[in-house]
Amino acid sequence: MNAEFERIETDELILLLAEKNPGDGIMLPFYYYDIIRKSDNAVVGKISVRIGRNFHSYYNGNIGYEVYEQYRGNCYAYKACVAVLTVAKAEGMDYIYITCAESNKASYKTIEKLGAKLFEICEVPQSYFAWHEGMERQRIYRLVLK
Repeated sequence: MNAEFERIETDELILLLAEKNPGDGIMLPFYYYDIIRKSDNAVVGKISVRIGRNFHSYYNGNIGYEVYEQYRGNCYAYKACVAVLTVAKAEGMDYIYITCAESNKASYKTIEKLGAKLFEICEVPQSYFAWHEGMERQRIYRLVLK
């Protein structure tokens, strides 16, 4: 995993590395960041980028994000995703999967704004590590990295 990605800055945000994890047999190696708004240093959410692919990452995706409720509606998830794509590219990934629950309109609008294409909407198999009773169908998107 690359040491240069401890801090990623954009015009509006700072992604500050909170954890770098080498992964295990199920979880891929990942970088986990706090999303910080530059104007006031407010932590507005979290984002992770998972490097590589396996059975579980198809359903979990290579990027996961959360913007705290009081900061939603400012495109922070989109802007943070754009920033972490540099990590995926530097780690040699040529495409990634990004997923969300079928009903999560805000999330899939963010994913589509990134240019990802809907691959499928599917039930998640019980063999997926995060499966739980009543789990919603997942929208699986694929984003080609150039």
